[in-house]
Amino acid sequence: MHERVIQGPDCISEGCAHLAAHHPRFAHALEQTGTVPTRLRKDGFEQLLSAIVSQQVSVAAARAILGRLKEAKLTGPRKITWATEEELRACGLSRQKIRYAKALAEARIDFKALRDAPTPEIVSTLTQVSGIGVWTAEIYAMFSLGRADVFAPGDLALQESARILFDLPKRPTEREMRTMAEDWQPWRAVAARLLWAYYHVEKNREGIR
Repeated sequence: MHERVIQGPDCISEGCAHLAAHHPRFAHALEQTGTVPTRLRKDGFEQLLSAIVSQQVSVAAARAILGRLKEAKLTGPRKITWATEEELRACGLSRQKIRYAKALAEARIDFKALRDAPTPEIVSTLTQVSGIGVWTAEIYAMFSLGRADVFAPGDLALQESARILFDLPKRPTEREMRTMAEDWQPWRAVAARLLWAYYHVEKNREGIR
Protein backbone atom coordinates (compact mmCIF):
# COMPACT_ATOMS: atom_id res chain seq x y z
CA MET A 1 0.00 0.00 0.00
CA HIS A 2 1.35 3.41 -0.99
CA GLU A 3 -1.52 5.59 0.21
CA ARG A 4 -0.61 8.34 2.63
CA VAL A 5 -1.70 7.75 6.23
CA ILE A 6 -2.48 10.59 8.64
CA GLN A 7 -0.42 10.06 11.78
CA GLY A 8 -1.43 13.08 13.85
CA PRO A 9 -1.99 16.87 13.99
CA ASP A 10 1.12 17.67 11.90
CA CYS A 11 -0.34 15.79 8.94
CA ILE A 12 -3.64 17.68 9.31
CA SER A 13 -1.72 20.99 9.39
CA GLU A 14 0.23 20.02 6.26
CA GLY A 15 -2.98 19.08 4.45
CA CYS A 16 -4.73 22.30 5.50
CA ALA A 17 -1.78 24.39 4.32
CA HIS A 18 -1.83 22.62 0.95
CA LEU A 19 -5.58 23.13 0.52
CA ALA A 20 -5.44 26.78 1.61
CA ALA A 21 -2.58 27.49 -0.81
CA HIS A 22 -4.43 25.97 -3.78
CA HIS A 23 -8.04 26.96 -2.98
CA PRO A 24 -8.88 30.46 -1.63
CA ARG A 25 -12.20 29.29 -0.19
CA PHE A 26 -10.42 26.72 1.96
CA ALA A 27 -8.09 29.48 3.16
CA HIS A 28 -11.21 31.42 4.21
CA ALA A 29 -12.64 28.33 5.97
CA LEU A 30 -9.38 27.82 7.84
CA GLU A 31 -9.46 31.45 9.06
CA GLN A 32 -12.94 30.78 10.46
CA THR A 33 -12.26 27.39 12.05
CA GLY A 34 -8.73 27.69 13.42
CA THR A 35 -7.27 24.30 14.37
CA VAL A 36 -8.95 21.41 12.57
CA PRO A 37 -9.60 18.26 14.68
CA THR A 38 -7.41 15.24 13.92
CA ARG A 39 -10.32 12.77 14.37
CA LEU A 40 -8.31 9.54 14.45
CA ARG A 41 -9.94 6.49 16.04
CA LYS A 42 -9.00 2.89 16.73
CA ASP A 43 -9.75 0.35 14.05
CA GLY A 44 -11.52 -2.99 14.40
CA PHE A 45 -14.88 -4.58 15.10
CA GLU A 46 -16.03 -2.20 17.85
CA GLN A 47 -15.69 0.88 15.61
CA LEU A 48 -17.93 -0.65 12.94
CA LEU A 49 -20.40 -1.83 15.57
CA SER A 50 -20.46 1.77 16.82
CA ALA A 51 -21.15 2.98 13.26
CA ILE A 52 -24.11 0.59 12.96
CA VAL A 53 -25.48 1.68 16.34
CA SER A 54 -25.19 5.35 15.31
CA GLN A 55 -27.28 4.99 12.14
CA GLN A 56 -30.45 7.14 12.14
CA VAL A 57 -30.31 8.00 15.86
CA SER A 58 -29.08 11.07 17.70
CA VAL A 59 -25.51 11.28 19.00
CA ALA A 60 -26.87 11.11 22.58
CA ALA A 61 -28.96 8.01 21.84
CA ALA A 62 -26.01 6.28 20.15
CA ARG A 63 -23.75 7.01 23.14
CA ALA A 64 -26.35 5.61 25.53
CA ILE A 65 -26.79 2.38 23.54
CA LEU A 66 -23.02 1.90 23.19
CA GLY A 67 -22.64 2.49 26.93
CA ARG A 68 -25.19 -0.25 27.67
CA LEU A 69 -23.48 -2.65 25.24
CA LYS A 70 -20.14 -2.04 26.98
CA GLU A 71 -21.69 -2.56 30.42
CA ALA A 72 -23.13 -5.86 29.20
CA LYS A 73 -19.72 -6.74 27.64
CA LEU A 74 -21.37 -7.11 24.24
CA THR A 75 -18.85 -5.30 22.00
CA GLY A 76 -16.84 -8.22 20.55
CA PRO A 77 -17.78 -10.48 17.62
CA ARG A 78 -18.08 -13.68 19.69
CA LYS A 79 -20.24 -12.05 22.34
CA ILE A 80 -22.51 -10.53 19.67
CA THR A 81 -22.82 -13.92 17.92
CA TRP A 82 -23.76 -15.67 21.17
CA ALA A 83 -26.06 -12.94 22.51
CA THR A 84 -29.81 -13.48 22.30
CA GLU A 85 -32.06 -10.98 20.56
CA GLU A 86 -33.58 -10.15 23.97
CA GLU A 87 -30.16 -9.27 25.43
CA LEU A 88 -29.36 -6.98 22.51
CA ARG A 89 -32.80 -5.36 22.52
CA ALA A 90 -32.35 -4.65 26.24
CA CYS A 91 -29.31 -2.54 25.29
CA GLY A 92 -31.43 -0.49 22.89
CA LEU A 93 -30.78 -2.13 19.52
CA SER A 94 -33.66 -2.38 17.06
CA ARG A 95 -34.44 -5.70 15.36
CA GLN A 96 -32.80 -4.42 12.16
CA LYS A 97 -29.63 -3.33 13.95
CA ILE A 98 -29.43 -6.67 15.77
CA ARG A 99 -29.42 -8.32 12.34
CA TYR A 100 -26.68 -5.95 11.16
CA ALA A 101 -24.56 -6.47 14.30
CA LYS A 102 -24.78 -10.25 13.94
CA ALA A 103 -23.94 -10.01 10.22
CA LEU A 104 -20.84 -7.99 11.11
CA ALA A 105 -19.83 -10.57 13.73
CA GLU A 106 -20.31 -13.43 11.28
CA ALA A 107 -18.37 -11.68 8.48
CA ARG A 108 -15.05 -12.47 10.22
CA ILE A 109 -13.31 -9.45 8.70
CA ASP A 110 -9.52 -9.50 8.91
CA PHE A 111 -9.11 -6.00 10.35
CA LYS A 112 -5.30 -6.20 10.43
CA ALA A 113 -5.22 -6.99 6.71
CA LEU A 114 -7.41 -3.95 6.00
CA ARG A 115 -4.69 -1.67 7.42
CA ASP A 116 -2.54 -2.37 4.34
CA ALA A 117 -5.31 -2.78 1.77
CA PRO A 118 -6.02 -0.19 -0.96
CA THR A 119 -8.99 2.03 -0.12
CA PRO A 120 -11.27 0.61 -2.87
CA GLU A 121 -10.67 -2.88 -1.41
CA ILE A 122 -11.53 -1.61 2.09
CA VAL A 123 -14.81 -0.14 0.84
CA SER A 124 -15.60 -3.28 -1.16
CA THR A 125 -14.88 -5.60 1.81
CA LEU A 126 -16.90 -3.62 4.32
CA THR A 127 -19.92 -2.94 2.11
CA GLN A 128 -20.40 -6.69 1.61
CA VAL A 129 -21.64 -6.75 5.21
CA SER A 130 -25.37 -6.13 5.61
CA GLY A 131 -25.92 -2.74 7.24
CA ILE A 132 -22.61 -1.19 6.18
CA GLY A 133 -22.89 1.25 3.28
CA VAL A 134 -20.32 3.23 1.33
CA TRP A 135 -20.51 6.21 3.73
CA THR A 136 -19.67 4.03 6.76
CA ALA A 137 -16.84 2.31 4.88
CA GLU A 138 -15.35 5.64 3.76
CA ILE A 139 -15.60 7.09 7.28
CA TYR A 140 -13.85 3.97 8.64
CA ALA A 141 -11.03 4.35 6.08
CA MET A 142 -10.75 8.05 6.93
CA PHE A 143 -10.86 7.97 10.74
CA SER A 144 -9.88 4.43 11.81
CA LEU A 145 -7.24 3.81 9.12
CA GLY A 146 -6.16 7.43 8.70
CA ARG A 147 -6.27 7.45 4.91
CA ALA A 148 -5.38 10.96 3.78
CA ASP A 149 -7.13 10.97 0.42
CA VAL A 150 -10.54 9.44 1.20
CA PHE A 151 -13.74 11.49 1.00
CA ALA A 152 -17.36 10.76 1.96
CA PRO A 153 -19.41 12.66 -0.65
CA GLY A 154 -22.71 11.19 0.58
CA ASP A 155 -22.36 13.00 3.91
CA LEU A 156 -25.09 15.64 4.27
CA ALA A 157 -23.04 17.91 6.55
CA LEU A 158 -20.18 17.94 4.00
CA GLN A 159 -22.64 18.76 1.21
CA GLU A 160 -24.22 21.60 3.21
CA SER A 161 -20.83 22.96 4.27
CA ALA A 162 -19.63 22.95 0.64
CA ARG A 163 -22.82 24.74 -0.44
CA ILE A 164 -22.14 27.57 2.02
CA LEU A 165 -18.37 27.76 1.56
CA PHE A 166 -18.44 27.72 -2.25
CA ASP A 167 -21.64 29.82 -2.45
CA LEU A 168 -23.49 27.21 -4.49
CA PRO A 169 -27.15 27.71 -5.50
CA LYS A 170 -28.13 24.40 -3.88
CA ARG A 171 -26.64 21.56 -1.88
CA PRO A 172 -24.45 19.43 -4.21
CA THR A 173 -25.46 15.84 -4.85
CA GLU A 174 -23.23 12.92 -3.89
CA ARG A 175 -21.99 12.65 -7.48
CA GLU A 176 -21.32 16.41 -7.69
CA MET A 177 -19.44 16.29 -4.36
CA ARG A 178 -17.29 13.39 -5.55
CA THR A 179 -16.38 15.37 -8.68
CA MET A 180 -15.64 18.55 -6.67
CA ALA A 181 -13.40 16.61 -4.29
CA GLU A 182 -11.17 15.38 -7.13
CA ASP A 183 -9.57 18.85 -7.07
CA TRP A 184 -8.63 18.39 -3.41
CA GLN A 185 -6.29 15.44 -3.93
CA PRO A 186 -4.07 14.23 -2.26
CA TRP A 187 -5.71 15.61 0.90
CA ARG A 188 -9.41 14.86 0.45
CA ALA A 189 -9.73 13.46 4.00
CA VAL A 190 -8.31 16.72 5.38
CA ALA A 191 -10.70 18.69 3.16
CA ALA A 192 -13.54 16.68 4.74
CA ARG A 193 -12.30 17.49 8.25
CA LEU A 194 -12.05 21.18 7.34
CA LEU A 195 -15.56 21.17 5.87
CA TRP A 196 -16.96 19.52 9.03
CA ALA A 197 -15.17 22.13 11.16
CA TYR A 198 -16.59 24.91 8.96
CA TYR A 199 -20.06 23.36 9.25
CA HIS A 200 -19.72 23.52 13.04
CA VAL A 201 -18.78 27.23 12.84
CA GLU A 202 -21.62 28.10 10.43
CA LYS A 203 -24.37 25.98 11.97
CA ASN A 204 -23.18 25.70 15.58
CA ARG A 205 -23.84 21.98 15.24
CA GLU A 206 -21.57 18.96 15.01
CA GLY A 207 -21.57 17.44 11.54
CA ILE A 208 -20.07 14.14 12.64
CA ARG A 209 -19.69 12.19 15.85
